[in-house]
Amino acid sequence: MAVYKIFPEKDAFIWSEQQIQNMGRDEILEVSTYNDPSLVDNNINKIPSVTRALVKFPTSQINQVIDLVDQDNAFTQLTASFQLFLANASNLPQSYTLLCNAVSESWEMGTGKLADRPRTTNGVSWTYAQSSASGDQWQTSSFQANVTASDNGIQRGGGNWFIVPSASQTFTYTSDKDTNFNVTQIVKYWHSHSIHGDLPESFGNSGFIVRYTGSQEFNTASIQQLSFFSMDTHTIYPPTLEFKWPDYVFNTGSSPIVNNNQFITTIGNLQEEMPENSVYRFNVYSRDQYPPRSFQTQSVYLNTKLLPTNSYWSLVDVNTGEVIVGFDDCTRLSSNPEYNYFDVYMNGLEPERYYQILIKTQIGKQEIIIDNPSYYFKVVR
Repeated sequence: MAVYKIFPEKDAFIWSEQQIQNMGRDEILEVSTYNDPSLVDNNINKIPSVTRALVKFPTSQINQVIDLVDQDNAFTQLTASFQLFLANASNLPQSYTLLCNAVSESWEMGTGKLADRPRTTNGVSWTYAQSSASGDQWQTSSFQANVTASDNGIQRGGGNWFIVPSASQTFTYTSDKDTNFNVTQIVKYWHSHSIHGDLPESFGNSGFIVRYTGSQEFNTASIQQLSFFSMDTHTIYPPTLEFKWPDYVFNTGSSPIVNNNQFITTIGNLQEEMPENSVYRFNVYSRDQYPPRSFQTQSVYLNTKLLPTNSYWSLVDVNTGEVIVGFDDCTRLSSNPEYNYFDVYMNGLEPERYYQILIKTQIGKQEIIIDNPSYYFKVVR
């Protein structure tokens, strides 16, 4: 299968306490609920408040990915996941749920940060979709079909969104706090609307909005604060939209298959540097570690075999050890009669970083991971 990641074209978070302030260039996207006014520094209105995150990915890149999926006749098997990576969390309950919907109104990113003094107002905020100067406020009533919004009835705004399709994720006290919303249906709706315009609603791509559930926003006497890295982060954890679909082909011909743990695997065409907008096919060769004698004109060490069908690839960030692409059905190796192979879309990786390739295979009941530090490459601009 294929893995393809794209990054945002704009993001911001909005706060009901600072109703016209823009946070479009902050390094953080905050999703929080401040429901005890005494716990908020310099609380102006002395009433509970919340923050919500807005993230938009380029429609052109979404359509480009789905065109690739169509080429593999895999549209029905496509999955899309919206990922936010946690920077900090505080005062979380044992269990909480985040909601993710498609925004129904266009908005302007702006250039503000939370710490700006005077406060920046040239982009999206709790009250305004564009800016306070534009006077273009978020719609809060008389919605078209399948669109809604929610606020506390006093601080009006907070965005608006399509009711369905939607995504949600529930977190427990010990679970990973990074989001992994299944937004497949939302993304397919965006694609369909941009190409065909055939949906009953005007379901254009205005991005995602992430928030707590209605029962948690404005309604409990505590602070729950989640801070995620934004697209302006100086880390390797910006928001991502990750696509997965099956593209593997297993054509062995008459080639033998590796059937014991005495084998050697190499990546025959590994290069040190990969251009960031390239798609590269890595060729994986395997042979017996101790090949049997044979009467033939070439060396027995050139007799290759194929890894079994349950063989996979993975990418790890060399500097941090972070798993960028994990072993799962989306990274199954393909094969032709000569070697196994897999494709990597380099523009889904952070440039100017090094990535190590790992290979995993199953021989009988034994799981074998090939972890060779020399199998690495750098993505360059």
